[in-house]
Amino acid sequence: MLDTNPDAMLLSAYLQHYDTVKAIASLAAAKRVPLLIGGPMFNQPAVARAWAGIAGVRAVIGGESDLTLPEIVKAAIEGGDLLQFDGVFLPNGVSSSPALPLRELDRSPIPDYSDFPWHRYRLPLIPIMTSRGCQWGRCAFCSDVVSTNGRTFRTRTVDSVMSEIRELAQRHQSSNFLFLDLKLNSSPHMWRAIIERIQNEAPGAQWVGTVHVDKRKDNGLSQADLMAAANAGMRRISFGLESGSQRVLDAMDKGSTVEANSEFIRHAHRAGISVRCTMFRGFPGENASDLIRTASFLEEHAEYIDRIRFNELAILEGTPLHREATGAKSQYAQIRIVKSDEKNAIVRYKNSATMSRSYRKAMRRVLAAVYRINRRPVRVEARAFDGVM
Repeated sequence: MLDTNPDAMLLSAYLQHYDTVKAIASLAAAKRVPLLIGGPMFNQPAVARAWAGIAGVRAVIGGESDLTLPEIVKAAIEGGDLLQFDGVFLPNGVSSSPALPLRELDRSPIPDYSDFPWHRYRLPLIPIMTSRGCQWGRCAFCSDVVSTNGRTFRTRTVDSVMSEIRELAQRHQSSNFLFLDLKLNSSPHMWRAIIERIQNEAPGAQWVGTVHVDKRKDNGLSQADLMAAANAGMRRISFGLESGSQRVLDAMDKGSTVEANSEFIRHAHRAGISVRCTMFRGFPGENASDLIRTASFLEEHAEYIDRIRFNELAILEGTPLHREATGAKSQYAQIRIVKSDEKNAIVRYKNSATMSRSYRKAMRRVLAAVYRINRRPVRVEARAFDGVM
């Protein structure tokens, strides 16, 4: 929202806030103020149309509007034609041409967080994004790479990123950073530049980020790289472990190996960086044997991992998994689609393979390993960042 008496309202909406947005839209309608909504999944037509149908919404923006937002707002206030802008969905079902990915990332302005209530937070943590999209971009389950800002990999220049780090550190008197890149090592050049220069731009910097342990000969995650990152202030590193079964990783088109994941975890821990990973159960084809391999992996690496975020598989709009599962000739016989839920960009489903006694028994072993890891205190170096993302 721009202010308490705005000419227009802007919302960057998370899908789980649908009901909250409905209430805000009702207020906007009562005040006869145009309400514009944007967010990462609104380039998916079914999702955008579900939200554009909320009473009081003027339009849903399904594109990266870094450079065009002032013009879009002006058109909304003056009653102009919003369809002149790409990626716009109107309540009447009409839409403009799909918005292309923004290529000129260096032209995006440095974010203005001056109105953010920093004093309410124990750790002032400045978000930074050096790139959009993911160099791999093929994981079957991943909605991030089909979202508005995830389509195709694009990176800023090093000088642009360093300028933003320096400016925001001075502006907000903080040297704590959260890198929001889907995969901070998509560009090993950028990853190493951060390691080499961040302390010069923000002395005393402490930072966290997410990487992908992929199969490239140089993915920037050698023992030497991780030691250098720790020396440069990296306190926690997150990655998608997903499964301890190579068969399942291959089915996901994850682009990683169990052996490389094991090596990475040990190297990061040895370097002094807290390791956090994401995992989920229920990918089509996963069976009890796969879960036993996952449990064994976690048990063998428990002392090297600080936190695990373990979820049930979500089939998200626009992903390769979604297209296959909802197709007329799906290869996933054990997946039964119950209904589509466009407002949340997912489909509700049943997975018969997860109901067997052997699967449930193996899952109990996996969860026991997860709980043992998550009950332990986070290593001292990363405690300030515990609970972040």
